[in-house]
Amino acid sequence: MGRARKPVQIIILFVIILLGGYAIGSSVFGGDGKLREGGKAPSFELLGLDGLTHTLDEYKGKSVVLNFWGSWCAPCVKEMPALQAQWEKWKEQGVVVVGINVGEDQMTVENFVKQVDINFPVVMDTGRDAVRSYGVSPLPTTFFINAKGRVDSIHIGQLDLSTLDDQIGKLVKP
Repeated sequence: MGRARKPVQIIILFVIILLGGYAIGSSVFGGDGKLREGGKAPSFELLGLDGLTHTLDEYKGKSVVLNFWGSWCAPCVKEMPALQAQWEKWKEQGVVVVGINVGEDQMTVENFVKQVDINFPVVMDTGRDAVRSYGVSPLPTTFFINAKGRVDSIHIGQLDLSTLDDQIGKLVKP
């Protein structure tokens, strides 16, 4: 009877050690690959509608509202006027609103920007590299990045004017 228990005990011990190692590894290395509040915002190199390549580093020392969107996404479309209004309100105080279009071609993005009448910087993530770096899912997702390059907060879903204003206010007056 004692011999039959020994292999079961070894298997149970092995499973416990394996699960413990996984738990420690996940907490140390981030496990799910998603960016978390307080983490350093990953840089990106994306083509802008102005024809130039843009990076997060060019906004160093400024607060950044990084909004991932698509023209086919109804909540993304609905939040564009609020993003534009906040861009106009806060840009003189060192806040930059950057729209990252996900997976669409330049003509589609240009037509959309004209249609909804926005003039904040828009870049295109056609290869979805920034989506992977930031762990974005679903759209829209907005990252509020402080002047030190750290993510203060992450908002998943449509933003309204007051929520956007509150979040930006926290970035400007920490």
